[in-house]
Amino acid sequence: MKIINTKFKDLKLYKANLFSDNRGYLREIFKKKILQKNLIFHYFAKSKKNVFRGFHFQSKSQQEKLVSVLEGAIIDICIDLRKNSKTFGKTFSIILSENNCKSLYIPRGFGHAYFSAKKINIIHYKLSNYYHPKF
Repeated sequence: MKIINTKFKDLKLYKANLFSDNRGYLREIFKKKILQKNLIFHYFAKSKKNVFRGFHFQSKSQQEKLVSVLEGAIIDICIDLRKNSKTFGKTFSIILSENNCKSLYIPRGFGHAYFSAKKINIIHYKLSNYYHPKF
């Protein structure tokens, strides 16, 4: 896995290793020895083309996220909501897809959304905290 820094403190891209042959492929998504985060909650989301989801943010029990696309492509968008950050209020966007094998690590303090670009889009999330709807 290759780590790619962004202009936002702690917001990072991970370029996964892809092993493919005539049967299909195997793609690494997470290695604790590289990311060194305790991501305890996992889920998948499936979205049709032209669906916009977000912005999601928990004011308490904030979540770190690792977002990966297993099928399709999304335009992933983050907004820095950390009041003491040099990039407060600024947005970051990137295309995550099954083809580019990139995952986005989003630290606490960011709002998160995505726009689905393909007919079918399957997104995998790894999170550091559980979803708390009251926050």
